Amino acid sequence: MSYNFIDLFAGAGGLSEGFIQAGFEPVAHVEIEKSACNTLKTRTAYHYLNLSKKKEIYLSYLKDEISRENLYDQTPTSLLDSVINLPIGTDHNKTIFTQIDKLLGKRKVDLIIGGPPCQAYSLVGRARSKTGMAGDSRNYLFIQYANYLEKYQPKMFVFENVLGLKSARKGHYLAEMEKLFNEKGYQIKLFTLEARNFGVLQNRKRVIIIGWQKDKQLNIPNLEEIVIENNFEVEDLLKDLPSIKAGEGKDKFLNYHTSTTDYLKTHSLRNGIDILTQHVARPNNTQDKEIYEIAVKKWQKNQERLNYNDLPERLKTHHNRTSFIDRFKVVAADLSYSQTIVAHISKDGHYYIHPDIKQNRSISVREAARLQSFPDDYYFEGEREGANRTAAFKQIGNAVPPLMAKVIAENIKEIL
Repeated sequence: MSYNFIDLFAGAGGLSEGFIQAGFEPVAHVEIEKSACNTLKTRTAYHYLNLSKKKEIYLSYLKDEISRENLYDQTPTSLLDSVINLPIGTDHNKTIFTQIDKLLGKRKVDLIIGGPPCQAYSLVGRARSKTGMAGDSRNYLFIQYANYLEKYQPKMFVFENVLGLKSARKGHYLAEMEKLFNEKGYQIKLFTLEARNFGVLQNRKRVIIIGWQKDKQLNIPNLEEIVIENNFEVEDLLKDLPSIKAGEGKDKFLNYHTSTTDYLKTHSLRNGIDILTQHVARPNNTQDKEIYEIAVKKWQKNQERLNYNDLPERLKTHHNRTSFIDRFKVVAADLSYSQTIVAHISKDGHYYIHPDIKQNRSISVREAARLQSFPDDYYFEGEREGANRTAAFKQIGNAVPPLMAKVIAENIKEIL
C-alpha cells in the first residue's frame, strides 16, 4: 500500500527524498525560496521520468544537452504544480490550502513532514542575532505547522529541527509546541538523532518529533537506538572525484576520476550514472590558500586542528580572537564523519577545507551534497537556469540528510 505526504518548509527536499525512496508519494511541497522550489521541480521531473522509463531525458539535462524548460516540458504540469512557492502563514495559507486540495482530490493525507527554519532555535542563530532571536516571527512557525495538522488531520507527522530547539528560551518553545500539537489531537515523542548513525558521513545532531493521532494506539519505536554499521571514512566519499583547484570545476558535466567506492555503492549515492555535475569549487585568494595549507599540514602531521590565534600575525584579518577560533577547519579524510554542513558554507568555505593539499581549496558543491548523503543525480538549482554555487550550498546546508530521512520513513511506514 502506498502512503502520501505533504512536505512543509520543504527546502531542497532532503527529508522528502528519504520518504520517496521509502515508497511514499508526495502530494505537495511548500517552500518560500524560489531556488529551492526549482530544485524540487527538477527532482520531481527526475522521479517522474525515472518511473516512466524515460530517465535518458533527465540524463540529457545533466549533460547540458537540453534546457531546464525542455526538462519541465517533459513533465506533467500537475506534478510541477505540486511545488508551491509561497510562504506559509496567514497571508497565504488559504491559497496554499486551495492548491493542495486540488492536488489531493478525494484522497486523505496520511502524513505531514517538515521543519520550520531553524535560525530561531539554533545556538549559532541566537548568538549571531543582536536580540538572541527574541521577537523573531520564525520562533512561532510551529503554529502554522499546527494549522496544517488541523486542516488535513494526517494519521501522523514528522517535525524536524535543530538541537537548540530543546534549550531555546529554556524549553519554552518546545513546551508550547507539545501543548499546541496536543490541542490539535496529537501525541508526540521527541528523539535526538545523530546522522552518522544512519550511514551519513557527517556529525549532525537533529531533533525529530513524531506525532500521531491521540485516539490511535501506536507502537512508536525508539529511533535513538538505530545504529547502522559504518566502516567507512570520509575518504570513501571523496576519492572517485577528479582533482580540481580553487575556482575550478564544472557545473555540467565532468567525468569521474575512478570507479565507484563501496560506500557510494552501499548507499546508492553514485546511482549507477557516469555524469558528474556541480563538482565546482569556489575561488580563494592567496591568503586563504596559505591558511588552508597550514591547516591541512597540521592535520596530516598530528591530526591537530588549526587554532586561529596560532596563525602568523600577517594572516590574521579577523578582530575576534576569542570565539570561532576554529573558523578554518579541514574536512578530514581519515575520520568516519565530517563536521556539520551548515548554510554558512554559502558565504565562505573556510570551515570546510578539502583534505588534499595539492587541490588547496574548500569542498565543492557535489562534495557537500555527498556529505549530506544526496545522490549524485540530485541537481541543485538557482533562481535562473545555470550554475548557482551560492544557492546550491545554502540549500545543501539547510537540508535533512536523505539517508537519515529514509530510515525514519521506513519506520513510519511500518507503524502505518
